[in-house]
Amino acid sequence: MVHAGIAGATGYGGVELFRLLANHKDIKNISLYSSSEAGSPYASLMPQLSEWFSDELKPIETERMKEELDVLFLATPAGVSRDLTPLFQGSGVKVIDLSGDLRLQNPADYEKWYKKTPAPGQLLDEAVYGLPETNGEKIREADILANPGCYPTAVLLGLAPLADSGLLEKKSLIIDAKSGISGAGKSPNDKTIYTNTEENFRVYKVNEHQHIPEIEQQLKRWSGRSESVSFTPHLVPMTRGIMATMYIDVSLHEHPESWMDLYRTFYANSPFVRVRDEFPATKDVYGSNFCDMHVKADERTGRLTIVSVIDNLVKGASGQAIQNMNIMLGFEETRGLKLFPLYP
Repeated sequence: MVHAGIAGATGYGGVELFRLLANHKDIKNISLYSSSEAGSPYASLMPQLSEWFSDELKPIETERMKEELDVLFLATPAGVSRDLTPLFQGSGVKVIDLSGDLRLQNPADYEKWYKKTPAPGQLLDEAVYGLPETNGEKIREADILANPGCYPTAVLLGLAPLADSGLLEKKSLIIDAKSGISGAGKSPNDKTIYTNTEENFRVYKVNEHQHIPEIEQQLKRWSGRSESVSFTPHLVPMTRGIMATMYIDVSLHEHPESWMDLYRTFYANSPFVRVRDEFPATKDVYGSNFCDMHVKADERTGRLTIVSVIDNLVKGASGQAIQNMNIMLGFEETRGLKLFPLYP
């Protein structure tokens, strides 16, 4: 039985972690930590949890945490894990970082895209990138794990079968992605307030999004080539969900009628990836840890269209973090995550 801790428990990712961990039969205790709300009853900040959890948020005290915890989730803003994770190295506590601090192996890339001081090189070398469907063996041995970003999760799962078959030509890859408002985090700003999102559709961070180098880094690991991708994110007036649409030039004669078979074979043993007979919608995975996808070739243009959808707070963050925890601790991969999507 496991004692889990969540640092950053008051953000969207932290609340979702608590919701999922509270229904995980191998979690005996959950401690919640906050640097800004320590001492406050969690239910006073999250009234939906009244009668379920009456404990107060704890301050971040690393020595006590190392004594008490088996696994620590860092649902913190960028720049926090960089300083906090090294304090747990070698302590026996498994650390799963949901921020971007440990995802990029090149410190210069982190400094360029996140505009912050990068984590120590030794820490970056130890951190394992946690995309379970493609990196399960390394995740199983990891003590420190970098949970993928929400956009990269949808994109990379959509591209992995092509990369595995040597069919990925990154120079022709265009990624058009849309996210719900919760992807921007809990703190409001001028672009996420109701009057500027309701009945509105906005492109943002064009050629500047911090998930671009994460996608490119993983594609390079798969193909051995270093090339850039075109990635354009959009903000959609919905609470949850990501849809990533990828367009890539391919040699259609290589797989004229078997693209779906290629994908189904690749994900045959992946419990949270569903290769569908039709293009999926974001509501098809709402509140779940599923990634749904469909692929279709266009003989007229010689281009393949891949559509991948996830719930950005579950498969794109907290659900995937728990999936990684299950692998790291030797539990069934689906433990605590067998949730039907919410509908309507």
